[in-house]
Amino acid sequence: MVLDAYRHLADAVLDPIARRLTNVSPDALSAAALVSAGFAGISFLFRGGWPLALGAFFVFLNALLDALDGKVAKITGKASRRGDFLDHVLDRYADVLMLGGLAIGPYVPVWLGLLAIVGVLLTSYMGTQAQAVGPGRDYRGILGRADRLVILVVAVVLQAGFDPNSIRDLGVEPYRYSILGWAMVLFAVLGNLTAIQRAVSTWRYLS
Repeated sequence: MVLDAYRHLADAVLDPIARRLTNVSPDALSAAALVSAGFAGISFLFRGGWPLALGAFFVFLNALLDALDGKVAKITGKASRRGDFLDHVLDRYADVLMLGGLAIGPYVPVWLGLLAIVGVLLTSYMGTQAQAVGPGRDYRGILGRADRLVILVVAVVLQAGFDPNSIRDLGVEPYRYSILGWAMVLFAVLGNLTAIQRAVSTWRYLS
């Protein structure tokens, strides 16, 4: 995960926020992150700058809340396997809601969106499967969740400043040249490569 190298910078911002949220249940933060992902997915169903701006905001909010729930749990002594399980389950639904909204929206062809979802889900599955069979949770790989969310926010913001309708004069479908379309290509390709990377790592451990 590329952003792991900058985790200390993120912690410097997140830790003070988490300390202010000690009266909030970590599970409630996880649920709020899922709701934010749902609103992001809905925003991606509509063409235009404002829906995309809202989508970018809700993706960012999902990322923020997802980062805070674990920190609040640790600070308040409420960290548990149950909470960790719930967090991972809701994260997978959040991924599907956000990428699913793009897949059936106007910027990305459905088949490409589905490939991106497959890559994202397999990446997470291989990480938790490694934990199930012995090596422990595997966060390694080219593209982790934090990386995906940053790429998605940047791609949505850039897409909001780009008018895909302008290329209709060329007689081609707008999404073929959309910034979000290329982001989905990254998720599909790098996501599946990350899943394979984690699978190979676990296989070698078991051998």
